[in-house]
Amino acid sequence: MNSETTTVLGEFRQLFTPSRRGARLARRAVARRLHAWGIPQGSEVYDSAVLVAAELVTNAAMHGYVTGHSFLLKVVWMTGTVRIEVADACETRRPKTLRSEPEAESGRGLLIVEALADKWGVEDRDLGKIVWAELSASISTSP
Repeated sequence: MNSETTTVLGEFRQLFTPSRRGARLARRAVARRLHAWGIPQGSEVYDSAVLVAAELVTNAAMHGYVTGHSFLLKVVWMTGTVRIEVADACETRRPKTLRSEPEAESGRGLLIVEALADKWGVEDRDLGKIVWAELSASISTSP
């Protein structure tokens, strides 16, 4: 993405407890923030961003848990892109896509992220990692 033509239209960040409740609250926060920015509910980018965020925060809460550490959710709406970042303190468990059995009750989260996001990845940080995803957002409204 060319930084000369990229403008940040909105940014949100918040810490959440690494629990099912924390993941649920984080998913709701993403939906509320996108709505507040004028990204229409029911649009492809809104629905995809909420689903991608749900997968990333659930992974952080369930697999990136380190005692005493919250996970950080960051959502940035830039010209043409919504970027979702979830940072956790776990350095050892790295996300990877798995081809699970049809009967399996879990293991498809990153396949969903891979299918919906234009790109996604993992970056190291001082403590743990950041898992991020970017989705194209051709929205003509302003925050």
